[in-house]
Amino acid sequence: MKKTLLTLFTFSAIVLSACHKDHKVTIAPSYPDMAEAADPAILMTTADGVKVYNGGFGSAIAADHNDPNVFYLLTDRGPNAAGSVDNAIIFGKADFTPEIGKFRLKDGKLVLEQTIQLKNAAGQNLNGLPNPDGQGSTGEIAFDLSGKQIAPSADGIDSEGMVLASDGTFWISDEYGPHIVHFDATGRTIERINPFGTGTGGRKIPLVFAKRKPNRGMEGLAITPDGKTLVGMMQSPMLNRSKSAVSNSTILRILTFDIASGATKQYAYVMEDKSLTGVSDIVAVNATTFLTVERDGLYGGAPTNTAAFKKVFKISLDNATDISDPANGANGKLYGDKTVEELNNQAGLQGAGIIPVSKTLVLDLLKDLPTVYPHDKAEGLALLPGNILAISNDDDFGVVDNSKGGFAAKTLPATNTVDHNRIYFVKIKL
Repeated sequence: MKKTLLTLFTFSAIVLSACHKDHKVTIAPSYPDMAEAADPAILMTTADGVKVYNGGFGSAIAADHNDPNVFYLLTDRGPNAAGSVDNAIIFGKADFTPEIGKFRLKDGKLVLEQTIQLKNAAGQNLNGLPNPDGQGSTGEIAFDLSGKQIAPSADGIDSEGMVLASDGTFWISDEYGPHIVHFDATGRTIERINPFGTGTGGRKIPLVFAKRKPNRGMEGLAITPDGKTLVGMMQSPMLNRSKSAVSNSTILRILTFDIASGATKQYAYVMEDKSLTGVSDIVAVNATTFLTVERDGLYGGAPTNTAAFKKVFKISLDNATDISDPANGANGKLYGDKTVEELNNQAGLQGAGIIPVSKTLVLDLLKDLPTVYPHDKAEGLALLPGNILAISNDDDFGVVDNSKGGFAAKTLPATNTVDHNRIYFVKIKL
């Protein structure tokens, strides 16, 4: 997709609106091809001099309802690295509070105007630590940079998906429980929903979602245009029944949650290849049509091990089979004694009489942008007026594992610069 096309569409988009007897012309905002977060602050510096930035925004993106130049970007659980033993996670800041950043697009840059820290129902700050057993535990064990073990926390959230409701409140999904949490405009919890009923309010999502793979939970969250239904997207095939049983599976689950009644439905989504990291976000086009971004974990434009797959698909729930289990069993509805995930692929679903959501390619980030897409993690989607798609990246706070239980700078191979949060703006055809 050429830069000239994006410029033509964005600069020529005109919206006519009537205001009482007077008519006014409002020119839709123009967006750059890309905007980067301006001068992110240093969150901390490690003992060996690695800078950890106050970034991490980009796990999800939501557009402001009233100001086209304002975007809300979400962090995940904070700067972390894989430990040297199984299931160990090193947290650079054990007291990190996941937060929403309010950014303004100004002079081609993203300027951080406000941070909204996420809090529990009592108004106390949440953290990014793993949950206790029975409350969303993934089996991960937290350590600080000194090697001291950190206790699990019921207030831990690995925030990944986000929508901004019309009333100014936020709904956020996470990779632990998984949880779906409703926050007010100040970041305070209104309701926390999970498969266990350990959140506030007592409402639950189906028990089968507790089978999510650690660090591959409910990665994306959308809301239908009428504001009535949340749509959660799992990142990877769930470990249902076991890791070995689904080692070849490409089947992900989509959950719809009626906000008023709590009623849910489930649908099967077929990932393009089992080697992919999975689906990173979902955004609504209309009540039954959505966009997803599916990706690998490699860097675009890298001289070696170059990324091969970062694509946006249009999907439809129309005609897809509801795979909900009326009995709400731990493994969900079974088909010939197999879980949905054990059916593995499109052919397996077809043999069980299941129609998955339909998929159509909309955008290839590695081919259709005017410049090289240098990141590994395309994680947030927002659909703007005029069919402009905004795509955010997770910069991991500018750090990656150093393979020694600590951090190294996250340097993009294509640019030889530290990764920072960006939004890419692309005109798409729907």
